[in-house]
Amino acid sequence: MKAGSMKKVLVFVSFALLCGKVNGQYKNILLDSARTKGRFPAEPSVAVSYKTPETIVVGSAPNNVYYTNNRGLSWMKSRMRSPYGVFGNPMLLSDFKGTFYYLHLSDPDGKNWDSEIFLDRIVAQKSTDGGATWDAGASIGLNPPKDQRKPWAVSDRKGNMYVAWTEFDAYGSDAPECQSRIMFSQSANGTKFSKPKIISQQSGDCRDDDNTAMGAMPAATIDGRIFIVYANQGKIYMDRSFDGGTTWLTNDILLTNQPGGWSMNIPGIDRSNGLPLLVCDQSKGTYSGALYLVWTDDGEGDADIWFMRSFNMGDNWTTPITIHNDNSGRHQFMPAMTVDPSTGFIYIVFYDRRNYDDNRTDVYLAWSTDNGTSFKNTKISETPFVPAPDAFFGSYIGISAFNEIIVPVWTRMDNGRTSIWTSILIHRQLEGQK
Repeated sequence: MKAGSMKKVLVFVSFALLCGKVNGQYKNILLDSARTKGRFPAEPSVAVSYKTPETIVVGSAPNNVYYTNNRGLSWMKSRMRSPYGVFGNPMLLSDFKGTFYYLHLSDPDGKNWDSEIFLDRIVAQKSTDGGATWDAGASIGLNPPKDQRKPWAVSDRKGNMYVAWTEFDAYGSDAPECQSRIMFSQSANGTKFSKPKIISQQSGDCRDDDNTAMGAMPAATIDGRIFIVYANQGKIYMDRSFDGGTTWLTNDILLTNQPGGWSMNIPGIDRSNGLPLLVCDQSKGTYSGALYLVWTDDGEGDADIWFMRSFNMGDNWTTPITIHNDNSGRHQFMPAMTVDPSTGFIYIVFYDRRNYDDNRTDVYLAWSTDNGTSFKNTKISETPFVPAPDAFFGSYIGISAFNEIIVPVWTRMDNGRTSIWTSILIHRQLEGQK
């Protein structure tokens, strides 16, 4: 273990045998419910190794790491450390060599989680031993006095890594001259990153609300053509580069309107969002290079999760459809999406209230084996939970898949305290096969 990069590793074991099925549903595994830096865990992200899928790494805010090398039969827990500091917004990624990356915000002053501090950069830390140890981290986007927030990353099959995020002149400022913008950087090895570029043509404000440029999410083809979506002022845009990030479109492509904007009001949640999610099929099948987009509409009455796809690099898109197969008129929200690069199958995990007329919330999985033409649904949480609007719930959940092993991770809340959960799913079991 490299000095200064992580606390002493603590054993954290959660055997699947302790989490029996309830009413035929899937076994849920508790990863964490302990308070750190004054906060209970939230905002989980996950990566299944693209080399050995029995190895899985999960991160959660503010600085938690959980990892397993036996497909979730036992887990280890540790704390992420970096010379730049760690301040939440974890994002996990595996490349096709099985190297893991843990992206997060910096914490240059080392203050506690509740402080309004200047976050000066994105940090990418690398692990080559399945999440057991991590390097000190690479700096991305340092541009004082501007704030860097909400990173997301993807890699292609050649090992190139692409990162997108939002830069604020001053996060949370109401000043009319304060602006937000979408940034991009890339790396050939995850150790040194290129000088950031502004890729959004239209800037947003700094309030971290509907008129802020937010939700930058990159996707990449096998050979490194890059696509980035983001939301701003009631619209969802896409930019793209076909030369590894050197040049981008002169004008971003408007993909769809988003009535009510990306900041959403879900009853019982302190804050939710409908930010867009973009993934690319990196399988070697017929639909390699297909783009899949998911977002959520305004949740004032009935939040719905929408999906559309493009088979020609984003030039044309199909008519949007909902991924959930209910007619309840109740909320579905906060999705996370992945494509298994070994099969091209699409998986989306999300929160769902279809079964109740109050704020009780389940976790569902939608999946498609026909490239997004249709989706099946199944409930994966054993029991519902009821969130408390005065407690921090987080902005996202996560999912990863490889070789037909699907690993969703989510936050639930009980008595105002959040906890992190997962379930290790096998595709044939979703389809009812033995």
